[in-house]
Amino acid sequence: MQTYPRATPRGPERALATEAVHAGREDLADLGVHAVPLDLSTTYPSHDSRGEAARLDAFAATGAQPAGPPVYGRLDNPTTARFETALARLEGTEAAVAFASGMAALSACLLARSAAGLRHVVAVRPLYGCSDHLLTAGLLGTEVTWTDPAGIADAIRPDTGLVMVETPANPTLAELDLRAVAHSCGAVPLLADNTFATPVLQRPVEAGARIVLHSATKYLGGHGDVLGGVVACDEEFARQLRQVRFATGGVLHPLAGYLLLRGLATLPVRMRAAAVTAADLAARLAADPRVAAVHYPRIGGAMVSFEVVGDPHEVIRAVRLITPAVSLGSVDTLIQHPASISHRIVGAEDRRRGGISDRLLRMSVGLEDVEDLWHDLDAALDAAGAGAPARDGARPAGRINAGGS
Repeated sequence: MQTYPRATPRGPERALATEAVHAGREDLADLGVHAVPLDLSTTYPSHDSRGEAARLDAFAATGAQPAGPPVYGRLDNPTTARFETALARLEGTEAAVAFASGMAALSACLLARSAAGLRHVVAVRPLYGCSDHLLTAGLLGTEVTWTDPAGIADAIRPDTGLVMVETPANPTLAELDLRAVAHSCGAVPLLADNTFATPVLQRPVEAGARIVLHSATKYLGGHGDVLGGVVACDEEFARQLRQVRFATGGVLHPLAGYLLLRGLATLPVRMRAAAVTAADLAARLAADPRVAAVHYPRIGGAMVSFEVVGDPHEVIRAVRLITPAVSLGSVDTLIQHPASISHRIVGAEDRRRGGISDRLLRMSVGLEDVEDLWHDLDAALDAAGAGAPARDGARPAGRINAGGS
């Protein structure tokens, strides 16, 4: 049986753009192929049952990747392993573990810490709506204390297993000082959701985070056609996550792993091109009297959030080129109303405390021409009407709210 050698992580001696193209693919020439092989096997034959038993025992004891050929699709897959290797290299971590979705990845992190008796989480709002709900509802037996960055140290208890933040945050694009937050965490691991920034704009481990979470569905895939999640971390925590993944079955399908690895190759180009357009649109929106406030992060990126003076639902109804849809990070521009969709599951008062007003729209800027996008936005804002004066503490037009929580 042909197997595909597992690429091992390397140091950051190559530029990120080069790593994005080559990481996880170094052995292809030796295999005599140019494109990454796609292994769709769910199981793998072996006549050495004693050897299989020994490898499974070793995995159960340590969570380390079994040496030799794969055993079973829920334990390992060569194609998915390539994506994990590449993402770890881009984030500058020892390892990465891929899951069926971003929520499956976060669930595995919570379960791994709970298994060690550390069920308490300290978190800073806003987070992605379903992340907020998972923590608040205690569906996995966790307990959460919500605080602002200044209160993190005081909120930590002996049973605190994680501190969780998202920066830039979904959907307000509020930014946190990761280095200061990591200092406040002390010995408690800091989990940073890096979905919006991607390793192109920031690498949280360089600021002290120990766990980096991605909804790979978004920018890592980049084309709106794959679901996935991934956690970049040290090898010790990766071993725990692999054991949780094996036990719970939240595995990433190998076809998804293949598409995500392909997406990484163009990630730097896509992110930088979309960020130029997003910054342009943010400036135009900030100068527009039909817009009460614009939120655009200091580190840049392809996300823009803005609060309209008129009816945000009419903006959603009126766009024609821009797609009115949840999700983000695709090559085409998407817009949605967080209070109705992505953060509807968060209580209204908690949304308000997190800065998510009912007039806020979140836009994921794609690769279209900026003038075409502005023409569509301009017409949609006209359709929304000027309406009553801005509410929910919205700022006056002409100002971009960059950073801050």
